[in-house]
Amino acid sequence: MRNILGLVVLGSVTITTSAAWGQQKLYVAYPPANHQTTVDQIFLIGTAPPVGDVLVNGQAIARSPSGHFAPSFPLELGDNLFTLRYQNQEVKIKVTRLNTKPEVPVGLGFAEDSLIPTVDIARLPGELICFGAIATPNATVSVSLGNQTIPLQAESQNVELPPNSAVLTTKNQPVVETFHRNFSTGQYRGCTTAQAPANLGQPEYHLTLNGQTISQRVPGNISILSPAQLDVAEVIVDAGVARTGPSTDYSRLTPLPKGTKATVTGREGNWVRLDYGAWIKAEEVQILPSAMPPISLIRSIRARQVEGATEVIFPLQTPVPVSVQQGDRIFTLTLYNTTAQTDTIHLDDDPLVKRLDWQQVAPTQVQYNFHLKFEQQWGYDLRYEGTTLILTLRHPPKLRSEGRGNQPLAGIKILLDPGHGGAETGASGPNGYLEKDVNLVVSKLLREELITKGATVYMTREDDRDVSLGDRVKMINELKPAIALSIHYNSLPDNGDAIDTKGVGMFWYHPQAHSVAMFLHNYLVGKLRRPSYGVFWNNLALTRPYTTPSVLLELGFMINPVEFEWVTNSQEQQKLAAVIADGITEWFANTR
Repeated sequence: MRNILGLVVLGSVTITTSAAWGQQKLYVAYPPANHQTTVDQIFLIGTAPPVGDVLVNGQAIARSPSGHFAPSFPLELGDNLFTLRYQNQEVKIKVTRLNTKPEVPVGLGFAEDSLIPTVDIARLPGELICFGAIATPNATVSVSLGNQTIPLQAESQNVELPPNSAVLTTKNQPVVETFHRNFSTGQYRGCTTAQAPANLGQPEYHLTLNGQTISQRVPGNISILSPAQLDVAEVIVDAGVARTGPSTDYSRLTPLPKGTKATVTGREGNWVRLDYGAWIKAEEVQILPSAMPPISLIRSIRARQVEGATEVIFPLQTPVPVSVQQGDRIFTLTLYNTTAQTDTIHLDDDPLVKRLDWQQVAPTQVQYNFHLKFEQQWGYDLRYEGTTLILTLRHPPKLRSEGRGNQPLAGIKILLDPGHGGAETGASGPNGYLEKDVNLVVSKLLREELITKGATVYMTREDDRDVSLGDRVKMINELKPAIALSIHYNSLPDNGDAIDTKGVGMFWYHPQAHSVAMFLHNYLVGKLRRPSYGVFWNNLALTRPYTTPSVLLELGFMINPVEFEWVTNSQEQQKLAAVIADGITEWFANTR
């Protein structure tokens, strides 16, 4: 999955092509020569002829029968030097472990870039406005804002959460540092509120210790919005990315259809907060001049059948924010800033929807529950036509009459996405063989197996070329296959265990993709007798398409010395493709 480039250093010669392993006997695929990382250990991926020892800093390391290796070593803060030797060959690698913690000042002062806010923010009256600083321990710290002075409290405990990727290495526990009550961590926090609309200006921090005081302003300006004069934003992109907070670090919510309108209730840097709670990038909306707050009534609702789907039509007075939640045999659509005056709903005996219920769950929030005839859902879409919201629910794919016997997948469209390609190489094996290449090989083998079973198969690429994630997703949304599978092989973050981690993994995002992810994982593990890496919910570009059940397959670990030999075995690749195709066939046969 991860992009890893190969590197060989012999004297002053550096080779960075995937063919380098064929030219040199000792080869290091990862890490590169002057690698930087923030974690406390690193693995060294490479190969050498199987006869004889490979030494790392004078210590012999374990290798696979073919001579591949992937040992892990602890890292100290700063530079860490590794010398690999095989016979008369030598490779030197420097890995620098960076300190991610801001350094607490030794003298009187604030740590660089530790004062917040660093960007302009706007809040509603009465909302908390919080401040933070890293400064000289055991000092007195306060903030001046407008006519207020806000004291900041020294924290005696620091809790650090690992990154999301830590779940991939099972190292996702928080790290808690507790200090003696008479000693602070150097971290200071405090909050206040303001009741009247105003531009409060830039906060000024004050630090006092032993009779000495220093002050420092921050670049972020703070303002309080007037509830009677709030801006209205309109989404100007096809699917506005709504999030739980004002940065890409925050989780995604249901994308907002183009044309959605909502009142702006907060700002932070280049993000705006919409009235139903979500944040969106300012560049994905336009501010409407002199607009009234977008609120709507909803009255009659009707449904109609189109080719392969049911469309449900919600006439509204203005395009309001929406959210979607999927469950077993239920699809829930929530309209915000909306009040129901609904007395009539027209929904005939539908091939997909058994019943539609609704309820006003909050004064301006209406929830619609579609009770479905089938447990498996096949994708949906949301769009505005003027002020009318149209929800499209896809019907189950229809197997053609000849879809029996030797062609059980006749009538089924499947999209295969060979991961990476072109300059995006993906992970590297110990000998420099790149993930993008094996992804394509296995995808082509799988395509032939599926075609033999009658399926219509599309591929996002058929050779070694760059294909953007956006173009891959666009192809899924335009073709609307029955399922979409993105084919990958795996790697790990730097602090993973490359020797002991192996196996088949599946990644899904929307509940409609969970069934096929679980089934294929269990099928491959059982039929091929491969280890299980696990099934993960994961926010990935190729799992996010909602028009189609989409799964990303990690079929093995490029960096595991032993599993890599299975990954690159042509006979095992053919067997793998056949078993995946059989698993897909059985899933379709058993899915209702």
